[in-house]
Amino acid sequence: MNKVHFSTPYAQPFMVFFLSLLVILTLSRLGLSAWMLERMAGSDPLTFVISGLRVDLSTTAYLAIPLLLLMVTHYFMPKPLKPLLTALVTGYIALGIAFVLLLEAATPAFILQYDIRPNRLFIEYLIYPKEVMSMLLSGHLGTVILTLLLCTLALITTLRYFPRIGNDVPLKRNMAISTFCSLICLALLARGTLGHRPLNPATVYFSQDALINSLTINSAYSVAFAAKNMGSEKSASALYGSLSKKKVFDTVRKASYKQGFISNTLPTLATNPAYHQGKKKNLVIILEESLGARFVSSLGGANLTPELDKLYREGWGLENLYATGTRSVRGIEAVITGFVPSPSRSVVKLSKSQQQFCTLADILAKENYTTQFIYGGESHFDNMKSFFLGNGFQRIVDFDDIENPEFVASWGASDEDLFNQADKELTQLSEEEKPFFSLIFTSSNHDPFEIPDGKVMLPTNHKSDKPARDLAIKYADYALGKFIDKAKQSRYWQDTIFLVVADHDVRVYGSEPVPIKSFHIPAVILNSGFNQKQDKRLVSQIDLPVTLLSLIGVERPTPMLGFDLTKQYPVQRAMMQYYDNFAYIEDDKAAILMPGNKVSYWQYDTATKMQKPLVNTTHTIDLKEKALSHVLFSNLAYQEQIYRLKE
Repeated sequence: MNKVHFSTPYAQPFMVFFLSLLVILTLSRLGLSAWMLERMAGSDPLTFVISGLRVDLSTTAYLAIPLLLLMVTHYFMPKPLKPLLTALVTGYIALGIAFVLLLEAATPAFILQYDIRPNRLFIEYLIYPKEVMSMLLSGHLGTVILTLLLCTLALITTLRYFPRIGNDVPLKRNMAISTFCSLICLALLARGTLGHRPLNPATVYFSQDALINSLTINSAYSVAFAAKNMGSEKSASALYGSLSKKKVFDTVRKASYKQGFISNTLPTLATNPAYHQGKKKNLVIILEESLGARFVSSLGGANLTPELDKLYREGWGLENLYATGTRSVRGIEAVITGFVPSPSRSVVKLSKSQQQFCTLADILAKENYTTQFIYGGESHFDNMKSFFLGNGFQRIVDFDDIENPEFVASWGASDEDLFNQADKELTQLSEEEKPFFSLIFTSSNHDPFEIPDGKVMLPTNHKSDKPARDLAIKYADYALGKFIDKAKQSRYWQDTIFLVVADHDVRVYGSEPVPIKSFHIPAVILNSGFNQKQDKRLVSQIDLPVTLLSLIGVERPTPMLGFDLTKQYPVQRAMMQYYDNFAYIEDDKAAILMPGNKVSYWQYDTATKMQKPLVNTTHTIDLKEKALSHVLFSNLAYQEQIYRLKE
């Protein structure tokens, strides 16, 4: 009787491919964990290794299944077509290894910037090749060269030395049995579990440190998982737990301390008596790119922003303002719409919010304001142009409209060129004899930090591991100061409320599930009637649009949940989204929601920026409920389209 042999001419290349991927992923994780050894302290190494291997096996299995199917197809193809299939098999092997190697090689630079493995940001930036390539070549040339060399070496090695499909032809029965068994094994490895739900990142997460959790998975898995979830946006209830709609709406309305809710179909639509009574004022918001409180002397940071420090002494300085996220679109979302952050992408990028979504521009356009967005780069970036034009902005001024820019960087015209154009635009608007709203978005303080030569110098005693970044911050501040000085001499100054605010800090880092101190950003309001006011209250970016409407004298009902900072409230609170974790801070206590219905409680001191686990959690149920209600409201408001203005 003939024995059944399971070895086939495809076994050797298949197994070498499978093992090569495992070796690359394992060595990369070991190298990254050695690099982050200090952050790894206190983590269970056995859990880390087992969880990492589990994800690597799943990733490798997913990549191996198409290879196996190609090999089966090769077996059944007519002989004249076999060379074509052989080439496809070889090409798939080479590209698969190069792809995994590319992502792992890019990981250290990504971690330095975002304190986490490549994720959805990696994908989102790919749709803007011009800006990204310019940034990479200007600021990360070494990483680009090293990554390309490694990938090229991998491609050459694979194409030249990798085992080829053998010439012996197995029996069909043997081929069928081995293929079936292999597919079953690969499917089980890819699924990663025999439980009800397949493997996902939350399954293997074991730390409260987002970076350590991301090291547990690999970059290919992280990027693929992000791509999958971008097609179907993350549900807050699936991550954090659920509450009834009534409970959500009742909780967020009560927590907003608003009176006079006026709609059953738009549950949070309410009026807010304006602080300013009389002729409506103009509004100008200057959104400063990547400016954390750590760089602002007035907020206890480095001495890099003397012009902003001067404004803090002159105007209404918010000393404890916290951003809602880590991206510009999240800052735009908060400052322009007052929308609560969520684990989904910013509403600036989501499909259901591209029209009839409540924004400052939409509100003010209905109040007969001229509304305008001014940006030194290309306004299509991050979907800004589409979102703005669909939601109340009547005019877009971007790079193509800036007259004779003197310095052009990767992200567009310099801040000086931007502000020169802004002054022309505001002067023209002031001559139209109607109120106006202008959003000015800077870009000079953006990686790779390209600025004109000879404009600014760092203080002689300044020490930094990122001198190019610090010089860009100093330049952005210099350009801001020049613009404000010019604006003070203009005809539009006296009747205009100015807000200068950051979109987010340049980098968020820390071992806490949400490192709260890294969300601390500057903001100062000028011409408000609250001059030389140093406001020490804990406030959120979502409070800004509500406050601005009050300051310019607009009382149109809105669904915004932010506080009007011209008033006093029984509590102080802020909220922020850090990848899949959501933090809700009230006074000095924070509830941080994490995937898998997990929650941790922290104490945070705004004066010292110290964050430590809360020892006594006996009175935290209300805090958790508020946190959960707000993040669930964000999903409900978007999905059910209830964040709109009543006509």
